[in-house]
Amino acid sequence: MEDAPSPNLGFTYRTRRGGTVEVVHNGRLAATLRGSDAVDFLAEVESCDNAAAQQLMARLTGNYKRGNERLAGNHPRNRG
Repeated sequence: MEDAPSPNLGFTYRTRRGGTVEVVHNGRLAATLRGSDAVDFLAEVESCDNAAAQQLMARLTGNYKRGNERLAGNHPRNRG
């Protein structure tokens, strides 16, 4: 049985001079990490697979919500 392909959420990262890390989402700059944040990110992203790296970058940029959160408050089960 084959594993399902890992989800590609469109995130990549690149390192710059001075240890700065830029997180890019679909070709656009989404976050810039400097100092200890950049060092911690590089250590974590190198130790995980692609799917986990995509999720890590999504959490860092805040791009993990998909727009249905406002609608959830109007659902009958969530009304007080």
